[in-house]
Amino acid sequence: EKTIVMGIDLKITDQIQEYINTQGLKLHPVQSEIIEYNKKLGNDTRMQISINQANFLYLLIKVSGILKILEIGTFTGFSSLSMALALPEDGLIITLDKNKQTNEIAKNFFLKAKQDKKIKTIVKPAEESLEELKNQLFDLIFIDADKLNYKKYYDKSLELLKKSGLIVIDNVLWHGEIVDEKINDKFTISLREFNQYIANDKRVEKIIIPLGDGMTVCRKL
Repeated sequence: EKTIVMGIDLKITDQIQEYINTQGLKLHPVQSEIIEYNKKLGNDTRMQISINQANFLYLLIKVSGILKILEIGTFTGFSSLSMALALPEDGLIITLDKNKQTNEIAKNFFLKAKQDKKIKTIVKPAEESLEELKNQLFDLIFIDADKLNYKKYYDKSLELLKKSGLIVIDNVLWHGEIVDEKINDKFTISLREFNQYIANDKRVEKIIIPLGDGMTVCRKL
């Protein structure tokens, strides 16, 4: 006999995932194109957020009336485009990445989806760009870049965020390895410490949402 545990998150099988995706928002054709493109990239495919996460960000932007977004980590542009589609015509995303090659690919996708006017890409190490942006204020900051620098990016982001603004951080559950005590490579350790740092941070209210590879949503107090 099956024991029912109240109030516990469901384990998402591939079948349930497929069902969720078919019942949710319909993807823009260019979103689908980026997904197909990314599938051919081998190991780098995992750098893309899930469809679920993209839809969550879309809804978050719509309901919060967000106008100005900073993204740290552009990759091939799936998350940037997903967020841009939620923005009104006068909305803006500034997205940072040091990889020239993937940035060109992302820009072509933005153009194809007619969202390029809302998205400004900056190609250089994020630390430099964040320093240059220090007089700007954002409604939402999405961090999905090199994991070892998460704490640095997070602290800088808090300075660039409006009061009650949101910081969303990807990969915080790190394929579930975050809770496996046998796994102690530098990335897992770094993310464990980062999660603990945010858990103790009195400057924000925060929740971890088990979407994709785990997302933390922080609201600046």
